[in-house]
Amino acid sequence: MFEDLRDLYQEVIFDHNRNPRNFRIIEAADRTVEGFNPLCGDRLTLYLKLAQDTIVDASFQGSGCAISTASVSLMTEIIKDKTIHEAEELFTTFHALLTNKETDLRMEALGKLAVLSGVRDYPARVKCATLAWHTLDAAIKNETHAISTE
Repeated sequence: MFEDLRDLYQEVIFDHNRNPRNFRIIEAADRTVEGFNPLCGDRLTLYLKLAQDTIVDASFQGSGCAISTASVSLMTEIIKDKTIHEAEELFTTFHALLTNKETDLRMEALGKLAVLSGVRDYPARVKCATLAWHTLDAAIKNETHAISTE
């Protein structure tokens, strides 16, 4: 079972790294925030299009390691059509998944993101996986300054 999860983890990361979803600029974005991970060199710009309190579109531009790219690609897929509140809850759950040793988190609430749980076994890579999420958190709060994982 553990080997199957590891294989799925690698497959999803490779797929989203090679073929990132939502890799584009939203010209009329309501929120735009830059994120940077100085440790790894990951850089991204996150774009959100909102309709009242719902994220109707999300995209990104930038470059980074496979984990960072896969995380932001998965994130932009999952947050579409979520309310700001639902996106905040996803951020909290995902962050807890990667930074806590607890395993009884609501994995089903994360959907495909659960495959990134393997990152927590590599503490140096946690910032790669959470960069997009910290950038999303800033966008939700309508912050405009660049986000750094340091």
